[in-house]
Amino acid sequence: QLQLVESGGGSVQAGGSLRLSCEVSGYGPYSSYCMGWFRDEGEGVAAIESDGRVSYVDSVKGRFFISKDNAKNTLYLQMSNLKPEDTAMYYCAAGNAGILRQGLGPPPQFEYDYWGQGTQVTVSS
Repeated sequence: QLQLVESGGGSVQAGGSLRLSCEVSGYGPYSSYCMGWFRDEGEGVAAIESDGRVSYVDSVKGRFFISKDNAKNTLYLQMSNLKPEDTAMYYCAAGNAGILRQGLGPPPQFEYDYWGQGTQVTVSS
């Protein structure tokens, strides 16, 4: 079992930045999982595979960057140039290694086994 706890959400104006964090605990090694970020309605925003490959949904490319620190068991989502349409509850998720297939975008919800409770991001115009 893994436990995932998100933090870093908040309210910002359009054009601002936020960094979301997802602290992972439980059965490891954490580096062996594919990790992802989702938002409302189950939209996969970004994913990072166990080997470091990343994938983004088109709407956030060039603005959002996913990374992980295996030593700190933490997943990050750096969000810049935020837009009102980015307003959502953001969730981190963990799934088995190998679910990220290059060229197909972030893996869908059903590929992930563990989920956090979410952190709210609100972007005002």
